[in-house]
Amino acid sequence: MKQLILFLLINFGGLALGSFLMGNPSENAWYQSLEKAPWTPPGWVFGAAWFSIMLFYSIFMQQLLKTKRDNSKSIKWLFGLSVFFNVCWNPIFFVHHYVVIGLVFLIVLFILLIQLFRISLQHQSKIALLLLPYLIWMLIAISLNAYVL
Repeated sequence: MKQLILFLLINFGGLALGSFLMGNPSENAWYQSLEKAPWTPPGWVFGAAWFSIMLFYSIFMQQLLKTKRDNSKSIKWLFGLSVFFNVCWNPIFFVHHYVVIGLVFLIVLFILLIQLFRISLQHQSKIALLLLPYLIWMLIAISLNAYVL
């Protein structure tokens, strides 16, 4: 239970930090001027999606580390890097307007998540399902970021 609380704190803390670093996209003239993809969801979807994704990701990580103790160091590194790339994307894209670097960060984050997914499939395929919303959301995010290039 302590480990789950820790992952919840890290994940939701990362979301809060990323949100703080990017500011309010609805007030960002640069973001508003972008020609966005037709499939760009309304703003409220992002909050709901990220809440669900981080909840599932926290449970996924807690369950994965419970079953994969022999591989815990690499799992923790993958997790830490995923949080880093997720948090850093916000200011890279929204503040500095580095669209290409932002896209690279999203692709790296997706690869890190695929690695965690692959590790989870080796022994506990059921917990891998918890990561699917994040993976699907990352594909959407990559497509949205790529569209504005």
